This record gives sequence, C-alpha cells and structure tokens, in this order.
Amino acid sequence: MTVFLLFLSLNLKTDILNITIVGTGYVGLVTGTTLAELGNSVYCVDIDEKKVEGMKNGIVPIYEPNLEEMFLRNIQSERLFFTTNLKEALDKSEVIYLALPTPPGEDGSADLSYVTQVANNIGEMMTEYKVIVNKSTVPVGTADKVREVIASKTDIPFDVVSNPEFLREGFAVEDSMNPSRVVVGASSEKAKNVMAKIYQPFTNTGIPIIFMDEKSSELTKYASNSFLAVKITFMNEIANYCEKVGADVDKVRLGMGSDDRIGHRFLFPGIGYGGSCFPKDVKALIKSGIQEDFNFQILEATEKVNTTQKVILVSEIEKYFGGDIRGKKIAMWGLAFKANTDDIREASSLDNIALLLEKGAEIAAYDAVAENNVQKILGDKIQYAKGMYDALEDADALFIATEWPEFKNPNFELMAKKMKNKVIFDGRNMYPLEIPEQNGFHYKSIGRKTIENK
Repeated sequence: MTVFLLFLSLNLKTDILNITIVGTGYVGLVTGTTLAELGNSVYCVDIDEKKVEGMKNGIVPIYEPNLEEMFLRNIQSERLFFTTNLKEALDKSEVIYLALPTPPGEDGSADLSYVTQVANNIGEMMTEYKVIVNKSTVPVGTADKVREVIASKTDIPFDVVSNPEFLREGFAVEDSMNPSRVVVGASSEKAKNVMAKIYQPFTNTGIPIIFMDEKSSELTKYASNSFLAVKITFMNEIANYCEKVGADVDKVRLGMGSDDRIGHRFLFPGIGYGGSCFPKDVKALIKSGIQEDFNFQILEATEKVNTTQKVILVSEIEKYFGGDIRGKKIAMWGLAFKANTDDIREASSLDNIALLLEKGAEIAAYDAVAENNVQKILGDKIQYAKGMYDALEDADALFIATEWPEFKNPNFELMAKKMKNKVIFDGRNMYPLEIPEQNGFHYKSIGRKTIENK
C-alpha cells in the first residue's frame, strides 16, 4: 500500500478536482477518503450532525482496516472535509457522488427514495454544470430517473453517470486504491472526460476504465454480486452433498479451484452469505426481473438455499443434545457477517441466535468489533463476553459464526478446561479435522466428516 501511494505522489501529474460525496456510510466514506488520497478536495455531506461533528474531529464512524490512517492523513492535509450543508458543498464542486442507502423494500425492490430526494435537492440548488455520479448500487434505469428528477427542477446543463463500487468489506482500502477495474456508464463525452480525469491515477498504472452505457453499468454491479452469491451457494450445496456421500469438501474445493475457468475464490463453504450487498442485490435483481416479466430462477433458488444454509448447524446442535437444547449454554465466537468488519447486516450469527433462543438455549457471544452493533439490536437477550475464552465459561458447546483471525489457533487445552463439553460447531471450517480430533473435541463443520466424541 505504501509503495503504491508513493508511486502515485512521485510520478503522476493529475488535475485536481473539487468533489462532493453525499452520504458517509460505508461506500461514501471509503470513496471520499480515496478520492482525497488521490489529491482532490472532497466534501462529504451527511444529515447526521453528530456524525459529521465526530468526523471533523477525526472519528471514523465505521470499522475498516487501514481506513483511519488514510482518513486522518487527508483531514490533516486539508483535502477531506465534512458538512451537513449540501448547498455549500454543491457550490464548491464540479462532481457530485451519490453514495446513499438503497435498502430493500418489503417486496425486495431497492428503495430509491434517498437517491431521488437528493437528486431533487440538487436540481433546486445547482447553479452551473455538474456531473452527478451514482455510486450507490441501484437498479437498471436509475440514472434515467435521476436525470428526470433533476431536469424537472432546472434548465442548467448536467450529466448523470453510473460508477458502481466493487469494494469488499474488510479489504475496502486495498480495493479502492488498487481496483481490478473502474466501470463507468456515461452518455456524454464531456462526462466521460471528467470521469477519466478523476481516475487517471489508476489508468496511468494500467488499471482499466471500462466505459459503457448507464444501464449496462448499473446491471454490471448487480450481475457481479449475484454471480458471487450463486458461486458461494453452489459450493454450500456441494458441501452438504459431500456429507451425504462421504466426500471431503476441502479436497473438492481444491480440485475445482485449480481449474482456471473457475478459480479458488468464493469456494469456501460455510453458513451462508450475509452483509450489506449480496442479500440485498440478489433480492433487488429478482424484483427487477419480475417488473420486466422475467424470472431469475437461479437467483430465486440461491436465495432459498442461502436462507436454509445460514441455520443449518442448529439442527446438528439439537441432534447432539438429544433433541432438546433448553437451558444449554452456547458460546458464540463472532457476530459480524465476515471477519475484519463491524457490519452485522444479514449476519448468519443473528439468524442462529434468534433460532437458538427460540429453542430455549442461552447465548454467550464474543466479537471485539461487532459487539456494540449487536447490542443495539438484541440488548440483554444474550450475554457479551470480554474475551473469546470468557465466552466459553461453563458452555455446553461452541458455535463459530465468523472467521476472525484470533480464532484460528486457539488454546484447545484452555478451551477444554472452560467448557462443560468439548463440543464445537464450526460454521466457517476454521480447523483441519485432525486438530480438534487430536484434542479430543466433538467437531462438526460444513461438508466434512464429523469428529465424534461423546
């Protein structure tokens, strides 16, 4: 990372732009900080006054590895600013990024109310040409809708561009500073030139910028995430079948991944996918298809399988305890939907906690990063441990829900002393089978043989 940034600063001569980012959620904050790191003046707008004041004082409102360092550096260099005043930021900027939430509605469709409201405000406030960039994940046709809303409020020329993000939570800084590609949907040459100028530091180092029409750009994001969701779900189906026939999913995964047409990534089985992107985007694409009288059968199956997969280990826990887990204390390691984030949106941990509580179990959970977010939702319905081994005190079983690095090489001897039963239900396949076996643990994972110890 340091070498890459140094290369940029020493060798690339780029035009500096004034850019506004509307929305300081995960995408907006990472995007804004990245664009500031590239030398631009970036004004981040949010309606939450407390949040804005905190960011002005150097408080990063999300957890993302390596973000805080870059965030503070650009504040100190006076390239990154925060405000609740959209008009003030708009007047200072040539380019306006919309990084707003598009949550799923009850029917699964993306809620565009935040996007259209800000588009309406921009139309009322703008006094000169602007490029409006949809950074949010939005359905096909959203650029047209934004264009219509703004045009209904002003005669001033503007362009609307689609520029979807492809950030992985936990690796967002790496992905933002060294993207595999930049996708831009734009109709006008003027807008294309502006976007090319913004991303010149990337194209100068060989990273491609792919220009296309807005609808194709919008669909590219949905298609990418939905394909990865399908790939994960397919591997989970293979893992479940492995258990039926006595195959080992780890060996199958290696054999499959060695085919360069398939690749090794996203072939790790577990307790389903979660987070802010895959579940929402699969639902939205299914709904978009229905609106066009098109049935995404493969995505409907993916969503159904993933819902079941998330809680597949609960029946195994019940089976181990003879069908009744009332009063059983289950320690849970991990609450975030994946490691290296505090994001609990659609986290499998929450589905499992809900089902285990419903069946009468008690939960003692540990997650140093995501605990506060879970506590806001569940309150005192579960216990929160200060450390991973504290959660194991008198536990009847351990459930691993998130693949945090600190769980990879635990002290099995200490675990045995803490727990009532040497039992692990591993939703992330953290350990080679011989490790729990050598330590005398009953060990149930995904797609592999169960190590029996009753």
